[in-house]
Amino acid sequence: MTPAVDDVFALIADLRQRGEDFCVATVVRTEAATFAKAGAKAVVLKDGTIRGLLGGGCVEAAIRKTAASVLEEGRPRLIRVKPRDQVAASVDIDGTELHRSACPSGGTVDLFIEPLRRAPRLIVCGASPVAVALADLGARLGYRIALAALAEDHRLFAEADERVAGFDLSPLGIETGDWIVVATQGKRDREALTAALASAANYVAFVGSRRKAQVLSGQIRAQGALGEDKLARLKAPAGLDIHAIEPTEIALSIVAEIIARRRAAIRMSKSEAGRAQALA
Repeated sequence: MTPAVDDVFALIADLRQRGEDFCVATVVRTEAATFAKAGAKAVVLKDGTIRGLLGGGCVEAAIRKTAASVLEEGRPRLIRVKPRDQVAASVDIDGTELHRSACPSGGTVDLFIEPLRRAPRLIVCGASPVAVALADLGARLGYRIALAALAEDHRLFAEADERVAGFDLSPLGIETGDWIVVATQGKRDREALTAALASAANYVAFVGSRRKAQVLSGQIRAQGALGEDKLARLKAPAGLDIHAIEPTEIALSIVAEIIARRRAAIRMSKSEAGRAQALA
């Protein structure tokens, strides 16, 4: 391998070690005069920074735009960058997605852009039987598990990538794409629910009856700790209605709901990207 390729692979290893999300762009074919050569690789960071050489400004705009969509969708994509005067549609005759280049060289470059993302994170609050079953099932399905429970209850969990004692969730650095399930079931419910709703996560679910969730929400509202926009995010009861009774069944219904929401978001992103590309 050349030093440039070695550097790219070293960067990939470093980013994976640090748990960063990024894309790898690889030149798979060129036609006519191009700076890029087949096999060349580059890393595209979340902020759009390109580390590596794939053809300079002729292809960088297309790479950044595609990498942003690929990271959001979690699916790789093959694109073709052609001279502007040769692009009359959004896809080429063979179905490859097309992007325009204003470079005078007149060359064509095919690029395969693949995402390398961390597994989604499931944050389980509590140590109830449902919480234990949920952590186990989530780990089996490839989720990163973060546990928030009283210190003496941590022994109940064999699977957890991150652990915090109590319900202060700030050490977890929660992001919008995380999934939080409060499964305390009578053990510090309000404390855990308040912390979960105060976080940045888009999905916060509560294991318990709709009535209990309403009472807890009313108490949190009365404290003035959270605004209505935060409270409105609560999904209660957690999970799809599959008439679950046993803890493992309830855990299954919750994971199924998370999967359904994740896939729906990906489909929506793809649909919006398609409409935007058609209008470009």
